[in-house]
Amino acid sequence: MSAASQASEDDGRPRANLVEEGGRLAEGARGLGARIGIAGGVGVAMRCPSARTPPLARTYADIDVVGRSDQRRQIKAAFEQLGYVPDEGFNLLQGDTRLLFWDTVNERQVDVILDRLEMCHTIELTKRLEASEELSLPLADLLLFKLQIMETNRKDLVDAAALLLDHPFTPDESGINITYLTQLTSANWGLWRTTTLIAERVSEFAETLDGLSENQRDTVRARVREYIDTLDGSEKSRAWRLRARIGERKRWYALPEEVQ
Repeated sequence: MSAASQASEDDGRPRANLVEEGGRLAEGARGLGARIGIAGGVGVAMRCPSARTPPLARTYADIDVVGRSDQRRQIKAAFEQLGYVPDEGFNLLQGDTRLLFWDTVNERQVDVILDRLEMCHTIELTKRLEASEELSLPLADLLLFKLQIMETNRKDLVDAAALLLDHPFTPDESGINITYLTQLTSANWGLWRTTTLIAERVSEFAETLDGLSENQRDTVRARVREYIDTLDGSEKSRAWRLRARIGERKRWYALPEEVQ
């Protein structure tokens, strides 16, 4: 059963299964006028069959959501109607960039990022919410969320491997939009450096992951190579070339504790 059809069978209460709940939440919010997209591991699982079976299946602690700040009121109203309790104190202090809601039925949180991701790199997302009709963020953004993390953990590598295994690179949103990723990284040396470095790490991880077939490892390896070769072959901006002269002598990414 698809996430969309699961979401349509709604009893008004958050579901225990986070992947099902991601579909219910995104579809329900959009129906109430709040354009959101599911991100993170739940977003990956919504789009990747391989993320639902070993060795790339994993557990999820919460749901990450992306929305627009100009729809803050619609998002809050939609979440409350869908069975969530707003964290009023947090939202009062952080509501320009993030909103926090609680699923008191299943005792877990939903973090809504507004307009942009600000972690190791800052990535603008408002236009990306309109790029696809899927309930998750577009595939390219789901991958970018994982590849922009310098201090990756196993769950990040698992999610990135699932995306690369299940979806080819394409010039549009029918797959992983390599045109979009190339445009971002050809203007930003730091983002290029991080994502190519982490892509190599994903390839190395897939080589050692028990349970992947040789054909699956070959697919991940080939798509990592395609990603790096495409980015390396793209025309770079003047700002990219200037920053490249400094290279790794100066740190090019933020640390999570600095962002927080």
